[in-house]
Amino acid sequence: MNNRPIVGISMGDPFGNGPEITVRALSDKAVYESCRPLVVGDKSSMEYAIDTAKKIFGTELKLHTIKNVGEAVFEYGTIDVLDMGIVKPEDIPHNVGADKMPAPFGLGATKLGGEAAFCYVVEVIRMAMAGEIDATVTNALSKEAINMAGHRYSGHTEIYAEYTDTDKYTMMLAHEELRVVHVSTHVSLREACNRVKKDRVLDVIRIAHNACKALGIENPKIGVAGLNPHCGENGMFGVEEIEEIQPAIDIAMAEGINIPEKKPTPPDTVFSKAIGGWYDIVVCMYHDQGHIPLKVKGFVYNKAEGHWDAVAGVNVTLGLPIIRASVDHGTGFGHAGSGHANELSLINAISYGVQLAKHRK
Repeated sequence: MNNRPIVGISMGDPFGNGPEITVRALSDKAVYESCRPLVVGDKSSMEYAIDTAKKIFGTELKLHTIKNVGEAVFEYGTIDVLDMGIVKPEDIPHNVGADKMPAPFGLGATKLGGEAAFCYVVEVIRMAMAGEIDATVTNALSKEAINMAGHRYSGHTEIYAEYTDTDKYTMMLAHEELRVVHVSTHVSLREACNRVKKDRVLDVIRIAHNACKALGIENPKIGVAGLNPHCGENGMFGVEEIEEIQPAIDIAMAEGINIPEKKPTPPDTVFSKAIGGWYDIVVCMYHDQGHIPLKVKGFVYNKAEGHWDAVAGVNVTLGLPIIRASVDHGTGFGHAGSGHANELSLINAISYGVQLAKHRK
């Protein structure tokens, strides 16, 4: 069983849903059958999450605090936690609802939470770069909180890029047969349009091709979304497709990359085609162009019962020297502490991390 990849899981914001989601995911025996999970976070937060899971679901789990990978036991029923010692027990608001169950914290973004979440991420990156773990998986952090703590990043992707000294990278979102990558992510829409340049589009097409190969797809089919309505309608609604996107497609095809339509695909049809099997992955021109279809497909809200039936999807940073997969949702501050956070996205992220780690080995 020692051939199972070691997966380092950052706990996420300690006052968000990360600790509870982590406990819920690691109560699934199948996770331990596929990998050796190790949580990087704080003992105090994980203890509270374990206690909450026991009260609500009757889950019986133990916590094993470690200082390095060599001390981990990697046994189902025991969660190994590399304790960073940042959040103390007295920092956690132990709210109790009228039914004697934990109630939501209601803290929102805090400087302490941002500092802790940032440190967890930096540590899993360090461990992966040192070869101590085979893949990293991240729970949600708050961009506002990490900036409150003085760390000027717009998200996980940018932290990973800087701490791995990576220039060419992109975000991939995936849920079932739908995969998307982005030419730009956390910038304004006005700036996103300015970043649709031939060289960047070509880089992302190449990264998308290599990502699919790493997932075992022998001859990936790449769809490339246009930027403008109707792909600009031959220049009537914009010229980016003519001047920037098509030249990138031509170069990629000359390199042997399979782009079936040989031109940009209108954004209003490209995702339906991808779900229908036309493409293995879609190159999107900006953040929301890719995020919206993924979340419409992966996030399922039960209107009648007033809760999420599914919060599915994976966020993978491509182009890094290490593996990083992540949940595809936020910190859920409004529900943190309730114990009812949905763990499906984290389980999906762990699965992706394991798959990529095995291929890389």
